[in-house]
Amino acid sequence: MADLKTNLADLVLPNPVLAASGTYGFGREFADLYPLSLPAAIMAKGITLTPTPGNLTPRIAETPAGMLNSIGLENPGTDAFIAVELPWLVSRGARVIANISGHTAAEYEEISRRLAQAQGLVAVEINISCPNVDCGGMAFGADPLLAAEVTRRVRKHCRLPLIVKLTPNVTDICLIAKAVAAEGADILSLINTLLGMAIDANTGRAVLARAVGGLSGPAIKPVALRMVWQAAQAVDLPIIGMGGIVSAEDAIEFFMAGAHAVAVGSGNLVNPYCIPEVLRGIDQWLDAHGYCSLDEIRGMALPKTAQSR
Repeated sequence: MADLKTNLADLVLPNPVLAASGTYGFGREFADLYPLSLPAAIMAKGITLTPTPGNLTPRIAETPAGMLNSIGLENPGTDAFIAVELPWLVSRGARVIANISGHTAAEYEEISRRLAQAQGLVAVEINISCPNVDCGGMAFGADPLLAAEVTRRVRKHCRLPLIVKLTPNVTDICLIAKAVAAEGADILSLINTLLGMAIDANTGRAVLARAVGGLSGPAIKPVALRMVWQAAQAVDLPIIGMGGIVSAEDAIEFFMAGAHAVAVGSGNLVNPYCIPEVLRGIDQWLDAHGYCSLDEIRGMALPKTAQSR
């Protein structure tokens, strides 16, 4: 068997396959299927400062090779996560990563301040795809200065490994990666969903209540691979790659693009056993190809100058 132990900055994980935020809830739906200690870590459902009811329905639509969602960050709020969901996850053996969202930089900072007192987290992930109401709705992750500000303000309170989740809805992913790296990000995760929409040809109306939603699933994998490949050359930080991973071969491609770990997202909604199957398949693939660890293939597709970093 290959050595699948994975190091992400100071975060040491038993394997390289995580559950992506937003597709795994708080783990309760999967707890009867396999141990919650099996994923390397669970990136919990995104939380906001106060409880959020989410968007009007319909807010999910299936598309060819993917799905659109406009959930609207439905969640019980930070305090409920700390008091209820986090202790339950820890009691089931999960390694928990909090995923935080806000509509102002001050909200991100306050969430991180409260999480600093929580017990059981192994890392914090910042979702910078949210619209900044102070800047007219521009997503934090679309502007290097806004992305840097949020990272800096969360870093002040966060003593755990800090992950910044990058949006793909930008012209140059490398600018954002460099901006958050300069302000203390320990790890990058990418990509979040691509903006998209679906229209009902029979009614001429948008399928989603809010018209536009986030596209995920196998359809976005080529974009995700390209951005991981670019980010791996731009910054010297470990990367968690995600976007359309439903098989071990998908994951292997992300490692070759420079990712240190991967996260399964929409695949969990199609196949609830996707994570254990991907994890088992990675081990089998490495063995079949004569590799002893992921270090031997990581960054294989990068230019030679980047591979030596």
